[in-house]
Amino acid sequence: MSSYPFCTLLKFIELAGIAASMAASITHPLDLTKIRMQTLGPAAQSSSMLAVMRVSLAESGLQSFYTGLSASLLRQMSYTLVRLGSYEEMKRRMSLKSPPATGKLLLAAAVAGALGGIAGNPADILLVRMTSDSLKRPEQRYGYRNALTGLVNLLNEEGVKGLCRGLGTNTARAVLMNVSQVGSYDFFKATLLKRRLPLVDCQFRDNFLLHFTASLAAATCGTTVCSPVDVIRTRIMSSSARASPVRVLIRSLRDEGPMFMFKGWTPAFMRLGPNTVLMFVFYEQLKCWWSSISYDR
Repeated sequence: MSSYPFCTLLKFIELAGIAASMAASITHPLDLTKIRMQTLGPAAQSSSMLAVMRVSLAESGLQSFYTGLSASLLRQMSYTLVRLGSYEEMKRRMSLKSPPATGKLLLAAAVAGALGGIAGNPADILLVRMTSDSLKRPEQRYGYRNALTGLVNLLNEEGVKGLCRGLGTNTARAVLMNVSQVGSYDFFKATLLKRRLPLVDCQFRDNFLLHFTASLAAATCGTTVCSPVDVIRTRIMSSSARASPVRVLIRSLRDEGPMFMFKGWTPAFMRLGPNTVLMFVFYEQLKCWWSSISYDR
């Protein structure tokens, strides 16, 4: 383990981004629906998931569900690549002598999440703006054609400070997401491997069924924990005016009540559930594949 090759580390980090991009390509329509639901204020006539999807479909057909896909892929290759890759490296270092305690793994997940949140903030801004642009009046739209032109426009119009819009709430969300998703995935995975299921007397093995079950539990945990911060972050990033998280929180509580914090929970879970399952299953399989071809060499 001490001779862990540096190129293998880089490959595992790269595989994390690839696995996340594969998952995001499948679940992007749900991500778009979630962001649009969170952006809508109390004045919206109907903000249910089906109503938002119906409006999106009427906008320009099925193609509208993949609005902002380039920003989503950029986000996975920055935010997810950093948060998963750095967590794997920290976990590897802590495991050199003995298996790390759960508390240490959760702390590593928090640090890795913060790094990912900072790295992926510009892509998050582009994703939120591109997916919610059609909800704005024509004169208020950003009109980004793709993630790269959007990044150039963002820099030209708002400068480097524009790349940091919502950085605090985005980093907080990334920390919560990594702890509740990646950290809990390792926790659920280790727990299921150690203990037999009481009702069916079944013992999990390290295979697809284990990865599926642990990732689904992690997705439920992650969606619920991150929902309040996610809604506030989305509203800050979609706005062109200056708005602090506290001001957004107070205004939203006054206008919509406390349940605004779980606005978009259903599509968020419908997106994060499959996304988490696909991401971890793809990642576990890609790691096994890479390990096998490295061993053969």
